[in-house]
Amino acid sequence: MFLRNSLDIGRGLRVAFKLFLLCAGLAGCSSGGPAPSATATEPPPAPPAAATPPAPPPPPTPVPFEQALERAADALFGSVAAAGNGTKHLVVIDPLIDGVTGEQTQATRQMQARLAKIAHERFAQFEIQPFTVDNLKRKPLVLIGTFTGIDGQGKPQGVREAYRICLALADLDTRTLVGKGVARAKPEGVDITPLAYFRDSPAWALDSVTEGYIKTCQGSKIGDPMDGFYVARIVSAASVQRAIDAYNAGRYREALESYSVAMQAAAGDELRILNGVYLANWKLGRKDAARVVFQRIVDFGLDRKRMAVRFLFKPGSTSFAADPTFGSAYPFWLSEVAQRTAQRSACLEIVGHTSRSGPEPLNERISVLRAEAIKQKLEASAPTLRNRTIANGVGSRENLIGNGRDDASDALDRRVVFKVIDCAAS
Repeated sequence: MFLRNSLDIGRGLRVAFKLFLLCAGLAGCSSGGPAPSATATEPPPAPPAAATPPAPPPPPTPVPFEQALERAADALFGSVAAAGNGTKHLVVIDPLIDGVTGEQTQATRQMQARLAKIAHERFAQFEIQPFTVDNLKRKPLVLIGTFTGIDGQGKPQGVREAYRICLALADLDTRTLVGKGVARAKPEGVDITPLAYFRDSPAWALDSVTEGYIKTCQGSKIGDPMDGFYVARIVSAASVQRAIDAYNAGRYREALESYSVAMQAAAGDELRILNGVYLANWKLGRKDAARVVFQRIVDFGLDRKRMAVRFLFKPGSTSFAADPTFGSAYPFWLSEVAQRTAQRSACLEIVGHTSRSGPEPLNERISVLRAEAIKQKLEASAPTLRNRTIANGVGSRENLIGNGRDDASDALDRRVVFKVIDCAAS
């Protein structure tokens, strides 16, 4: 009995010893054993969280007009002056424009004069010279700028609550931007009435040169290239500007001569040149010549499928307002639109617009009635247009100016647009 018990005890000890060795080789069998290896039991570390992109800087706070312009000017000239080590720069100013319509206004002209004064008083490195063909041959820096009415979200639509100033300096030699300045101005005290040439022009559309100007300034940064089309036409732009300046000053014969030079330099029709030739001829009493040019204006719009014409209506009415300068031209404007459209067998959508003054449902109704009135006049002039025209109205939804003043400053908001459409839609 004693022997069997001894054997059992010995066998039990051997089994326990083997288990001990096995457990030791496996790095522990119980809570009392060695701590498990971290590499064997822990999950792999989680990848680092993606970095949150920095929030865009807040838009500039609108400040009074003069203060906003000085901020933008200091940033514009200061950045170039700091990098230039005292280098002298010849600068020409291609006149500043409205960032939506492309028109020069009382405000943009005031800005241009103030910029020249700031450069003269604070930045001796810059020599401001006139925007002429001869000065462009010297490969100067070209100062451009836009002045754009914006809503509370910074968009050029709805109720304009501020004006966005964009200034840029472009090196005509390297064809790149070398300076930039931006600011926002409060609307108080700002006069955006178009200068005489732009106020009087019968037709409106953004031409490629103006679009290139706007693109070069807006949405760009230092080091970006200038718009290629704008660069290609900048010499003719200087000729056009000389003609515009002459028209604004009432020198209509000089304006006509300059427009003729500009037309040759542009190597083709540009609406701003055609408008100018029309206006100068009209002011000089050359009505037949003006009619021929207006035909080219209509063809320009038909070729591009869209053109706006300024018809001044009485407030809340489909009747034309008294326009001592061009009211007598309205009948032949309509006649030419009708005849040139009929000759092409084209179809038109006539779209009426209103300013934002007054309730919008009423604005929409008035815009439709005005379009229908124009439609009837076209069909009376060219009966073949019946069943080839439709009338539509958009109220104030597509305002270009948006100040709701119902004066010369927002005349484009009350335009009539002619769109070439598929005849199946008419």
